[in-house]
Amino acid sequence: MAYDAYLVERVRRIFSERYVEAEERRMMGGLCFMVDDKMCVYVKDANLMARIGPDLYEEALQQEGIEPVGGGEKRKPMTGFVMISPEAIDLDEQLESWVEKCLAYNPIAQSSKRKAKR
Repeated sequence: MAYDAYLVERVRRIFSERYVEAEERRMMGGLCFMVDDKMCVYVKDANLMARIGPDLYEEALQQEGIEPVGGGEKRKPMTGFVMISPEAIDLDEQLESWVEKCLAYNPIAQSSKRKAKR
């Protein structure tokens, strides 16, 4: 298992308390929570990847325990996605805040659903 089971349960509880139906998919060595066929949050090890959108991205990166997703020598970071360290989501209120940001962005997020080949 490449994701923290306790963190997954905490995320499930938040979705359940808000009556949000989230589909769980194993991908990239972790567990992704999809809302309306769009990636919302992703748990890898004890970290949370959050899809918060470009408007909150730069501000989020100024916070302790928040890193950009992607990047590297030949790739640009994925603007709108941040990786959150376990220390930055230790308290339930912290985790809930990040999930709320993801849920707020979800209705306007682009679906990455692949089109079927004809």
